Amino acid sequence: MPKIDVSKKIYIASELLTQLQEESQVIVHCHMDCTDFADAARIWPSTYLIDNKTGIQYPLVHTEGISMYPNWTHIDEGSSLDFTLIFKGLPKSCTSFDLIEIIPQPGGFECHKIPRNKSDIYHIMFG
Repeated sequence: MPKIDVSKKIYIASELLTQLQEESQVIVHCHMDCTDFADAARIWPSTYLIDNKTGIQYPLVHTEGISMYPNWTHIDEGSSLDFTLIFKGLPKSCTSFDLIEIIPQPGGFECHKIPRNKSDIYHIMFG
């Protein structure tokens, strides 16, 4: 019967556990008012959280309540749009970040120097 090196199995299991613990998500709840006239909004897949310390971009992985480019979500005059963006998790070393929608036209969503919190759930108001 072959010998099994238990120390290697423990090391691999420990490494996998560390990766699972570090795998996380950042949830950003957004609110956008439409006061003067009817409007529309959409989010591009080129929307990122950018670690202010390293400049590393963390991608958008899911949206709720807003259309993805090229489609639009209509916002009635005098109403608002609430939507949620879910991003790949930030490293523990990140203390602040930017939310940037990198698009080839003006008017992208941007919010700078967001201080990191323990829950990684944020609330941002646009417009």
